[in-house]
Amino acid sequence: MSGTAFWSPTNSLTDTPAAEPALNPRWKVVKQCLRPLVRYMSAVLFVVLWQVACTTGLISTRLVASPCQIASTGWSLMRDGTLPANLGISLLRAVSGLVLALAAGITLALMSGLSRIGEDIVDAPIQILRTLPVLALAPLFILWFGIGETPKVLLIALGSMFPIYLNLHKGIRSIDPKLVEMARTLRLTRLQTIRDVILPGALPDLVVGIRFSVGISWLLLVVAEQVNADSGIGHMMMDAQDFLRTDIILVGLVIYGFFGLVSDQAVRFLESRLIAWRPARQNQGGAV
Repeated sequence: MSGTAFWSPTNSLTDTPAAEPALNPRWKVVKQCLRPLVRYMSAVLFVVLWQVACTTGLISTRLVASPCQIASTGWSLMRDGTLPANLGISLLRAVSGLVLALAAGITLALMSGLSRIGEDIVDAPIQILRTLPVLALAPLFILWFGIGETPKVLLIALGSMFPIYLNLHKGIRSIDPKLVEMARTLRLTRLQTIRDVILPGALPDLVVGIRFSVGISWLLLVVAEQVNADSGIGHMMMDAQDFLRTDIILVGLVIYGFFGLVSDQAVRFLESRLIAWRPARQNQGGAV
């Protein structure tokens, strides 16, 4: 029986296709570098088609400026200092409103989520305010706070606060009761339980609320800068509307969209660092 091949577990494991070598580390690096390009390929294709349509006359450049016109106008505004000055003011307004929204939303969510009495006091007024159209409050804010920066920042803060409050409140109330019981078994104080159990468990929901709030802050900035404003990207767009400068209007829209994307990516980066302990977050990094 010299020609007979005897089966053994070792031979079976080495001969099966399942025992394939791991991917080349260089190939993994190449895939990681190509992934952002593939992700934004649709946006690049849209811009190319837009330019082709404007060049061939399918789209009138008097109504919609071409990407080349937008780039040229943006560079001109950058060189004469108009764009940097207005952009700095807009960023200051958006960041100030978002910081106020974070402070108010987190504080109110902690009051409402950690105490039944706090929920009875805080939650009902918040739900009433949430159903009111924030944009309709702009005239009242102007009457109460004047026409300076205060009503613009408060308008952004008010609209951006609700996602933070709702998501953090939901995260606090969704904590596993077994974790709270374990904290009691370990004889942790209430402050230690909040710090070491409740807040880390509610952190993923808070990050989701912040992502929503960042987007809302840019939306409200557009409106806030078009109400009795003498500076900012929104004011620059309103002036361009009077002169039918669609290229300048589109420059402002591109800036809003770009910084909205950048701010969302920044929040996602913080999310990957703050809640890297979640299994879902760990697995997400290896998704194809």
